[in-house]
Amino acid sequence: MTARLSAQDASFFFLERSTPMHGGSVAIFRCPRGGFTYEALLNVVESRLPAVPRYRQKVREVTLGLSLPVWVDDPDFDIEYHVRRSALPSPGSEARLWDLVARLMSRPLDPARPLWEMYLVEGLGKGDGNGSGRFAIVTKSHSSLVDGVEALDIGQVIVDETRTPEPPAEDLWMPAPEPSDATLAAAALGELVMRPAEGVSAVRHALADFATSAGRALGALEKAARLVHTATNSAPDNPLNAPISRSRRYATARTPLADYRALRERYDCEIHDVVLTVVTGALRGWLQSRGELVGESTIVRAMVPISVYDTEDADGAPGAEGDDEPAGRARVSSCLVDLPVGEPSPAVRLSHIAHATASSAGHGRRVTARTMARLPGFAPATLHAVGARVATSFSQRMFNLVVTNAPGPQRARYVGGAQLTQMYPVAPLLPNQTLSIALTSYDGDVYYGLNADRDAMSDVDVVASLLTESLEELSEYGR
Repeated sequence: MTARLSAQDASFFFLERSTPMHGGSVAIFRCPRGGFTYEALLNVVESRLPAVPRYRQKVREVTLGLSLPVWVDDPDFDIEYHVRRSALPSPGSEARLWDLVARLMSRPLDPARPLWEMYLVEGLGKGDGNGSGRFAIVTKSHSSLVDGVEALDIGQVIVDETRTPEPPAEDLWMPAPEPSDATLAAAALGELVMRPAEGVSAVRHALADFATSAGRALGALEKAARLVHTATNSAPDNPLNAPISRSRRYATARTPLADYRALRERYDCEIHDVVLTVVTGALRGWLQSRGELVGESTIVRAMVPISVYDTEDADGAPGAEGDDEPAGRARVSSCLVDLPVGEPSPAVRLSHIAHATASSAGHGRRVTARTMARLPGFAPATLHAVGARVATSFSQRMFNLVVTNAPGPQRARYVGGAQLTQMYPVAPLLPNQTLSIALTSYDGDVYYGLNADRDAMSDVDVVASLLTESLEELSEYGR
């Protein structure tokens, strides 16, 4: 039995023809004493595929566009096509890893196969560009693939809480027979006869411009959209909005979680407010470095999908602050926040942002990713994907960039016995937006991943370096 793509997923799928619509992650590991091989990664991924059945399915379009495309089992599924091996030239530095990530994220996924790839990247030095002892795993998953309800990100299910987890149940997967074009067309015609209005509407959604169709997506995202009460004005003009190419640049920043906790206590705010203030300071410095006019009233409008966890205790969700292990049911709540880049005082920036996020807390969009509560692993991989999906249900004219924040566990995680030491997310770029910022807290640090258009945002490294400076400025202010 086939499952039809939602209108939103179909728009993601068609948009891939002009711009990459995949996100993912860059995970850095310390090699275990016995080493880590490509075959070991293959075994881990193959054993976890039953938890993400859509990763063995591909998209089939319906003849003449009679209906939305469908998910079907791939009878020729080849795990070695999807899990690949790469290596950095010696000496293998992190800068060369980021260059490789940019190239990988620029390449389109094959629409005739399941829409994901994973790379084992060998040859990463010990941290100073020399020696050995580390490797990376880079994942790519299409935005139509991961919804947090029916499908999780592969980067979540391969991660274990212990170095030697219990072996998963044996997988006896057999692909269902692939339907013929005639069968798919007949099913689509049947649906048109039974529900003509819905059928015509679905086709219109699938073929319409992405920015329009995504805003009318079906399901939970559409219902949640009615709850949003935000500014209806267009976002301010700035270099963050411009036509983009398929090519990408990628940059990162790593900062101590303890600094955010200290600022939370000093200013009696949420850690997420501190995060947005750090981003604001970095964007302020970046605009000034470009010679842009930055007055006291200058703002950058951010779409902010905030990942939180419902718990049995009604008083809060510790995972949202990165203090403890996230537990319970995951949610993504989004709002529009005007980042006061024109404000020279970092403390006043934080005050403005804390007020804005508190005011929007009761009106934001919440989408429950309930499937994640059933599995261990590294939930931020899925939460970033869900956050990007939520952002697309707003018109891109309403904001300048997306900032996704997904809290992670504060204890070590493993893949195939290798310890995960760093985790940098990669969020997709939306049309006409030159930068997306994603961040994840993990094991005492906050990791920023900046995905940018190669031509329009050639100086993305400046933003990455300014994130660290912005945190230091806020920490030192008033002392």
